[in-house]
Amino acid sequence: MAEMQRPTDSLAYVTPRAEGQVDAWSEESQHRGSQRLTEVAEVDPPQEVAAALRLSPGEKAAVRRRVILLDGDPIELADSYYPLCIARGTALAEKRKIKGGAPTLLAELGYRARRVCEDLEFREADNFECTALVLPAGATVLTLLRATAGEGGSPFEVQHMVMKAPRRLHYEVEVD
Repeated sequence: MAEMQRPTDSLAYVTPRAEGQVDAWSEESQHRGSQRLTEVAEVDPPQEVAAALRLSPGEKAAVRRRVILLDGDPIELADSYYPLCIARGTALAEKRKIKGGAPTLLAELGYRARRVCEDLEFREADNFECTALVLPAGATVLTLLRATAGEGGSPFEVQHMVMKAPRRLHYEVEVD
């Protein structure tokens, strides 16, 4: 369980990467981590995601679903949602890895994080999560809903993560 106690810097996950730099997860996990992209689709997002993205009722979003691995073991389910007006016609809507990660591509498209809101919840895992994360029935998970907005406060990405517990998150925010 010591592996699950590593500090996490959320800011690194919304910051564009420099040319040739690996994505934030690969860097944080010291190259012992990887991710498996399981789905890229246009979907009806969960209500909390639609609200965070300020989507109209019935409006679809693009989703990129990933299983996050550490030493080959699944430790997290990560779904990233984007308004279709941002994702369509970009690598966000393609089932392939994005060089430097989504924040780098989003910055190239003119979307840089200016405000990040995160909600954490500790709850019992559902059947799908138990299977995907190789958890026993009744196990608990930590969920994180991260909404990222740009200039003017318009949200452009919402991530929903389900993590094996226990997990410790560390936050550092630099104020200009």
